[in-house]
Amino acid sequence: MSFAQEAVQFECPVQGPGFTDNEIQELLSLLRSPSPGQNSGSSGSNQALYSLDERRRRRMLSNRESARRSRWRKKRRLEDLTQQLNRLKIVNRELKNRLGSILNQSHVLWRENDRLMLESIALKSRLSDLCYVFAAMQKSQQQCSSL
Repeated sequence: MSFAQEAVQFECPVQGPGFTDNEIQELLSLLRSPSPGQNSGSSGSNQALYSLDERRRRRMLSNRESARRSRWRKKRRLEDLTQQLNRLKIVNRELKNRLGSILNQSHVLWRENDRLMLESIALKSRLSDLCYVFAAMQKSQQQCSSL
């Protein structure tokens, strides 16, 4: 029994991942009804198989190209993310430096504020003492003039 005769026995073949229903039907029709004078190795069958092989080859090339583009996009995305990460690290470092500088300035200002508050308290106390002394002097001067 030849290959063509064996193929005629299958009425509904299982569809493979690479063939459409139409392609399977076309193959089966070529295998079921060979032209008179042509055997399974004829140029008509070879042409149909070549056509399928050509389609398969083109699909394979297309898939390779698609995979290449996908890898390129993935690589490009990774490069973009790496650049963004580097930029964000720089920004983060600059912000940390600014925060440190502001905290130092804040500490200096808090110390200066504390010093000024203490000085203010000392000056108010001194002013109070001077007012007391001045009031005492005025009272004593009034007593002297009334005598």
